Amino acid sequence: MKQNILITGANGQLGQSLQRVYAQTQTEKYTLYSTDVDTLDITDCKALENYIINNKIDSIVNSAAYTAVEKAETEEEKAYLINEQAVVNLAAIAKKRNLFLIHISTDYVFDGTSRVPYTPEMPINPISVYGKSKAAGEKAILDQQIRSAIIRTSWLYSPYGGNFVKTMVRLGKERESLQVVNDQIGAPTYGADLAEVIFAILGECNSFSGPEIYHYANEGVISWYDFAKEIMRLTQLDCQVTPISSAAYPAKVQRPAYSVFDLSKIQKRFNLHIPTWTESLEKAMPEILSNTR
Repeated sequence: MKQNILITGANGQLGQSLQRVYAQTQTEKYTLYSTDVDTLDITDCKALENYIINNKIDSIVNSAAYTAVEKAETEEEKAYLINEQAVVNLAAIAKKRNLFLIHISTDYVFDGTSRVPYTPEMPINPISVYGKSKAAGEKAILDQQIRSAIIRTSWLYSPYGGNFVKTMVRLGKERESLQVVNDQIGAPTYGADLAEVIFAILGECNSFSGPEIYHYANEGVISWYDFAKEIMRLTQLDCQVTPISSAAYPAKVQRPAYSVFDLSKIQKRFNLHIPTWTESLEKAMPEILSNTR
Protein backbone atom coordinates (compact mmCIF):
# COMPACT_ATOMS: atom_id res chain seq x y z
CA MET A 1 0.00 0.00 0.00
CA LYS A 2 1.35 3.41 -0.97
CA GLN A 3 2.30 5.95 1.70
CA ASN A 4 0.86 9.44 1.32
CA ILE A 5 3.73 11.90 1.82
CA LEU A 6 3.30 15.63 2.45
CA ILE A 7 6.21 17.74 1.18
CA THR A 8 6.36 21.28 2.55
CA GLY A 9 8.53 23.92 0.92
CA ALA A 10 8.03 22.17 -2.42
CA ASN A 11 9.20 25.19 -4.46
CA GLY A 12 12.58 25.32 -2.71
CA GLN A 13 15.81 23.59 -3.68
CA LEU A 14 15.20 20.43 -1.68
CA GLY A 15 11.47 20.40 -2.39
CA GLN A 16 12.09 20.42 -6.13
CA SER A 17 14.87 17.83 -5.77
CA LEU A 18 12.45 15.57 -3.86
CA GLN A 19 9.83 15.87 -6.61
CA ARG A 20 12.43 15.07 -9.27
CA VAL A 21 13.70 11.95 -7.48
CA TYR A 22 10.11 10.90 -6.75
CA ALA A 23 9.15 11.12 -10.43
CA GLN A 24 12.23 9.11 -11.43
CA THR A 25 12.20 6.28 -8.88
CA GLN A 26 9.53 6.45 -6.17
CA THR A 27 6.08 6.67 -7.79
CA GLU A 28 5.19 3.04 -7.03
CA LYS A 29 5.89 3.40 -3.30
CA TYR A 30 4.48 6.82 -2.46
CA THR A 31 1.88 9.40 -3.40
CA LEU A 32 3.43 12.85 -3.07
CA TYR A 33 1.47 15.90 -1.94
CA SER A 34 3.77 18.80 -2.78
CA THR A 35 2.87 22.11 -1.14
CA ASP A 36 4.37 25.53 -0.65
CA VAL A 37 3.08 28.64 1.09
CA ASP A 38 0.75 29.43 -1.83
CA THR A 39 -1.10 26.12 -1.37
CA LEU A 40 -0.62 25.38 2.35
CA ASP A 41 0.41 27.77 5.13
CA ILE A 42 2.09 25.53 7.70
CA THR A 43 2.11 28.39 10.23
CA ASP A 44 -1.71 28.01 10.29
CA CYS A 45 -2.23 24.97 12.52
CA LYS A 46 -5.91 24.43 11.63
CA ALA A 47 -5.30 24.66 7.87
CA LEU A 48 -2.39 22.25 8.23
CA GLU A 49 -4.41 19.70 10.18
CA ASN A 50 -7.32 19.90 7.73
CA TYR A 51 -4.97 19.30 4.80
CA ILE A 52 -3.41 16.28 6.52
CA ILE A 53 -6.83 14.77 7.36
CA ASN A 54 -8.37 15.44 3.94
CA ASN A 55 -5.41 13.88 2.10
CA LYS A 56 -4.88 10.98 4.55
CA ILE A 57 -1.21 11.91 5.02
CA ASP A 58 1.03 9.20 6.55
CA SER A 59 4.39 11.02 6.69
CA ILE A 60 5.66 14.59 6.38
CA VAL A 61 8.93 15.88 4.94
CA ASN A 62 9.42 19.44 6.13
CA SER A 63 11.76 21.13 3.68
CA ALA A 64 10.18 24.55 4.26
CA ALA A 65 12.53 27.03 5.93
CA TYR A 66 13.48 30.66 6.23
CA THR A 67 17.08 30.48 4.96
CA ALA A 68 18.09 34.12 4.35
CA VAL A 69 20.92 34.10 6.90
CA GLU A 70 21.72 37.83 6.80
CA LYS A 71 18.11 39.05 6.48
CA ALA A 72 17.15 36.93 9.50
CA GLU A 73 19.10 39.35 11.71
CA THR A 74 16.51 42.05 10.94
CA GLU A 75 13.54 39.74 10.23
CA GLU A 76 13.77 37.71 13.41
CA GLU A 77 10.01 37.34 13.85
CA LYS A 78 9.59 35.94 10.33
CA ALA A 79 12.53 33.55 10.75
CA TYR A 80 11.07 32.15 13.99
CA LEU A 81 7.56 31.93 12.53
CA ILE A 82 8.73 29.59 9.75
CA ASN A 83 11.66 27.85 11.44
CA GLU A 84 10.08 27.33 14.86
CA GLN A 85 6.30 27.93 14.99
CA ALA A 86 5.56 26.00 11.80
CA VAL A 87 7.60 23.09 13.18
CA VAL A 88 5.70 23.29 16.48
CA ASN A 89 2.51 22.87 14.42
CA LEU A 90 3.91 19.96 12.38
CA ALA A 91 5.21 18.17 15.47
CA ALA A 92 1.94 18.60 17.41
CA ILE A 93 -0.16 17.23 14.54
CA ALA A 94 2.32 14.41 13.90
CA LYS A 95 2.00 13.40 17.55
CA LYS A 96 -1.80 13.68 17.56
CA ARG A 97 -2.20 11.59 14.40
CA ASN A 98 0.85 9.29 14.81
CA LEU A 99 2.57 10.52 11.65
CA PHE A 100 6.25 10.16 10.78
CA LEU A 101 8.10 13.47 10.35
CA ILE A 102 11.37 14.21 8.58
CA HIS A 103 12.65 17.69 9.34
CA ILE A 104 15.58 19.35 7.59
CA SER A 105 17.96 21.34 9.79
CA THR A 106 21.36 22.93 9.32
CA ASP A 107 25.02 23.16 10.28
CA TYR A 108 24.19 26.66 11.61
CA VAL A 109 22.96 25.12 14.88
CA PHE A 110 26.68 24.77 15.69
CA ASP A 111 29.05 27.66 16.41
CA GLY A 112 31.79 26.30 14.13
CA THR A 113 34.52 26.32 16.79
CA SER A 114 35.05 22.53 16.75
CA ARG A 115 38.08 21.09 15.00
CA VAL A 116 36.74 17.56 14.82
CA PRO A 117 33.73 16.58 12.69
CA TYR A 118 30.41 17.25 14.40
CA THR A 119 28.46 14.15 15.45
CA PRO A 120 24.68 14.43 15.89
CA GLU A 121 25.15 14.03 19.65
CA MET A 122 27.48 17.03 20.11
CA PRO A 123 26.02 20.07 21.90
CA ILE A 124 24.66 22.82 19.67
CA ASN A 125 25.45 26.52 20.08
CA PRO A 126 23.98 28.67 17.28
CA ILE A 127 25.51 32.14 16.80
CA SER A 128 23.01 33.74 14.42
CA VAL A 129 19.27 34.39 14.40
CA TYR A 130 18.93 31.88 11.57
CA GLY A 131 20.83 29.22 13.52
CA LYS A 132 18.90 29.93 16.73
CA SER A 133 15.55 29.72 14.93
CA LYS A 134 16.50 26.38 13.35
CA ALA A 135 17.65 25.09 16.74
CA ALA A 136 14.26 26.11 18.16
CA GLY A 137 12.59 24.04 15.44
CA GLU A 138 14.66 21.01 16.39
CA LYS A 139 13.66 21.49 20.04
CA ALA A 140 9.98 21.56 19.08
CA ILE A 141 10.33 18.05 17.64
CA LEU A 142 12.47 16.70 20.47
CA ASP A 143 10.00 18.07 23.05
CA GLN A 144 7.13 16.11 21.46
CA GLN A 145 9.19 12.87 21.31
CA ILE A 146 7.50 11.87 18.05
CA ARG A 147 8.67 9.30 15.48
CA SER A 148 10.93 11.55 13.48
CA ALA A 149 14.26 12.13 11.78
CA ILE A 150 16.00 15.49 12.07
CA ILE A 151 18.54 15.73 9.25
CA ARG A 152 21.15 18.46 9.52
CA THR A 153 22.76 19.32 6.21
CA SER A 154 25.25 21.88 4.90
CA TRP A 155 26.02 23.95 1.80
CA LEU A 156 23.00 22.71 -0.17
CA TYR A 157 22.97 23.21 -3.93
CA SER A 158 20.87 22.03 -6.87
CA PRO A 159 19.79 23.14 -10.34
CA TYR A 160 16.90 25.00 -8.65
CA GLY A 161 16.62 28.36 -6.89
CA GLY A 162 19.62 30.33 -5.70
CA ASN A 163 22.78 28.69 -4.36
CA PHE A 164 26.57 29.02 -4.31
CA VAL A 165 27.17 26.88 -7.40
CA LYS A 166 24.75 28.81 -9.58
CA THR A 167 26.13 32.12 -8.28
CA MET A 168 29.70 31.09 -9.07
CA VAL A 169 28.71 30.00 -12.58
CA ARG A 170 26.95 33.29 -13.21
CA LEU A 171 29.81 35.39 -11.83
CA GLY A 172 32.36 33.22 -13.65
CA LYS A 173 30.69 34.17 -16.91
CA GLU A 174 30.55 37.87 -16.02
CA ARG A 175 33.95 38.51 -14.42
CA GLU A 176 37.62 37.87 -15.00
CA SER A 177 38.36 37.29 -11.31
CA LEU A 178 36.65 36.48 -8.00
CA GLN A 179 37.67 36.47 -4.34
CA VAL A 180 36.27 33.62 -2.22
CA VAL A 181 36.79 32.91 1.47
CA ASN A 182 39.15 30.04 2.29
CA ASP A 183 38.77 29.88 6.08
CA GLN A 184 35.20 28.55 6.26
CA ILE A 185 35.42 24.77 6.07
CA GLY A 186 32.68 22.23 5.42
CA ALA A 187 31.15 20.03 2.73
CA PRO A 188 28.58 20.66 0.00
CA THR A 189 25.34 18.68 -0.29
CA TYR A 190 23.78 17.94 -3.67
CA GLY A 191 19.99 18.22 -3.38
CA ALA A 192 19.29 15.03 -5.34
CA ASP A 193 21.60 13.01 -3.06
CA LEU A 194 19.79 14.30 0.03
CA ALA A 195 16.41 13.62 -1.59
CA GLU A 196 17.38 9.98 -2.20
CA VAL A 197 18.43 9.65 1.44
CA ILE A 198 15.10 11.08 2.56
CA PHE A 199 13.21 8.45 0.55
CA ALA A 200 15.47 5.76 2.04
CA ILE A 201 14.52 6.98 5.53
CA LEU A 202 10.81 7.08 4.63
CA GLY A 203 11.16 3.43 3.68
CA GLU A 204 12.37 2.68 7.22
CA CYS A 205 9.84 4.88 9.05
CA ASN A 206 8.27 1.95 10.91
CA SER A 207 11.59 1.29 12.65
CA PHE A 208 11.45 4.65 14.46
CA SER A 209 10.07 4.83 17.99
CA GLY A 210 11.05 8.44 18.72
CA PRO A 211 13.17 11.30 17.39
CA GLU A 212 16.57 10.57 15.84
CA ILE A 213 19.13 13.16 14.66
CA TYR A 214 21.38 12.60 11.65
CA HIS A 215 24.02 14.51 9.71
CA TYR A 216 24.20 14.36 5.93
CA ALA A 217 26.47 15.98 3.36
CA ASN A 218 28.60 14.70 0.52
CA GLU A 219 31.93 13.13 1.51
CA GLY A 220 34.94 15.44 1.74
CA VAL A 221 36.23 18.50 3.56
CA ILE A 222 36.77 21.75 1.62
CA SER A 223 36.62 25.54 1.83
CA TRP A 224 34.32 27.77 -0.20
CA TYR A 225 37.45 28.69 -2.18
CA ASP A 226 38.10 25.03 -3.03
CA PHE A 227 34.46 24.68 -4.07
CA ALA A 228 34.65 27.72 -6.34
CA LYS A 229 37.89 26.52 -7.95
CA GLU A 230 36.31 23.16 -8.84
CA ILE A 231 33.21 24.87 -10.25
CA MET A 232 35.39 26.96 -12.57
CA ARG A 233 37.38 23.89 -13.60
CA LEU A 234 34.30 21.85 -14.45
CA THR A 235 32.68 24.69 -16.38
CA GLN A 236 35.94 25.69 -18.09
CA LEU A 237 35.20 29.32 -17.27
CA ASP A 238 38.16 31.67 -17.62
CA CYS A 239 37.73 33.31 -14.23
CA GLN A 240 40.60 33.57 -11.74
CA VAL A 241 39.59 32.61 -8.19
CA THR A 242 41.76 33.94 -5.36
CA PRO A 243 41.42 33.14 -1.65
CA ILE A 244 40.60 35.73 1.02
CA SER A 245 39.88 35.53 4.74
CA SER A 246 36.41 35.95 6.22
CA ALA A 247 37.70 39.04 8.01
CA ALA A 248 38.39 40.65 4.63
CA TYR A 249 34.86 39.92 3.41
CA PRO A 250 32.21 42.24 4.93
CA ALA A 251 29.24 40.31 6.30
CA LYS A 252 26.33 41.25 8.54
CA VAL A 253 26.32 37.95 10.40
CA GLN A 254 28.90 35.56 11.79
CA ARG A 255 28.90 32.19 10.03
CA PRO A 256 30.31 28.89 11.35
CA ALA A 257 33.98 28.63 10.40
CA TYR A 258 33.89 24.83 10.63
CA SER A 259 30.86 22.86 9.40
CA VAL A 260 32.31 19.39 8.90
CA PHE A 261 29.90 16.56 9.77
CA ASP A 262 30.61 13.06 10.98
CA LEU A 263 28.44 11.02 8.58
CA SER A 264 28.95 7.59 10.13
CA LYS A 265 25.62 7.41 11.98
CA ILE A 266 23.37 7.94 8.94
CA GLN A 267 25.66 5.83 6.75
CA LYS A 268 25.47 2.82 9.04
CA ARG A 269 21.80 3.17 10.02
CA PHE A 270 20.55 3.19 6.42
CA ASN A 271 23.44 1.38 4.71
CA LEU A 272 24.20 4.35 2.46
CA HIS A 273 26.82 4.95 -0.18
CA ILE A 274 27.59 8.65 0.21
CA PRO A 275 29.14 10.17 -2.92
CA THR A 276 32.10 12.54 -2.71
CA TRP A 277 31.39 16.19 -3.30
CA THR A 278 33.39 16.13 -6.54
CA GLU A 279 31.40 13.16 -7.90
CA SER A 280 28.10 14.85 -7.17
CA LEU A 281 29.15 18.26 -8.47
CA GLU A 282 30.25 16.72 -11.75
CA LYS A 283 26.94 14.85 -12.02
CA ALA A 284 24.91 17.98 -11.24
CA MET A 285 26.77 20.46 -13.41
CA PRO A 286 25.15 19.89 -16.84
CA GLU A 287 21.66 20.64 -15.49
CA ILE A 288 22.93 23.52 -13.33
CA LEU A 289 24.51 25.09 -16.43
CA SER A 290 21.26 24.78 -18.34
CA ASN A 291 19.40 26.46 -15.46
CA THR A 292 21.89 29.33 -14.94
CA ARG A 293 21.53 32.48 -16.99
